[in-house]
Amino acid sequence: MNRQNQEQLQQFAERYMAVWNEADAERRYKSITELWTEDGVQCTPEGEYRGHQVLGKRISTNYETFVKAQGLLFRAGNVEEHHDAVKLSWEMLPAQGGEVAGSGVLFLLLSDDGRVRLDYQF
Repeated sequence: MNRQNQEQLQQFAERYMAVWNEADAERRYKSITELWTEDGVQCTPEGEYRGHQVLGKRISTNYETFVKAQGLLFRAGNVEEHHDAVKLSWEMLPAQGGEVAGSGVLFLLLSDDGRVRLDYQF
């Protein structure tokens, strides 16, 4: 992969993580519509979340629980792409620094326009 593509991929990963940290509900929802397709699906061990409205509720709940209430921030780690797939590691850390409070891996399948259509969280 050339340097320009890697920079774009890292920017995509940072935009994805920024949604989870966004305090303003309107900006958060706008970012969701820019990142996921209208029928985009996020699959977690706990459930399946389909469409902008449902994703918005899930992400807002996570913001309230982890960012606002506990002072944690989500951060992108290593990111790789392969055709229309992106693999991204993430961490959740105290905003003021400290030990990792949570981490995982995302596997994203993208649509032709570069938005997420399937989002698997591990």
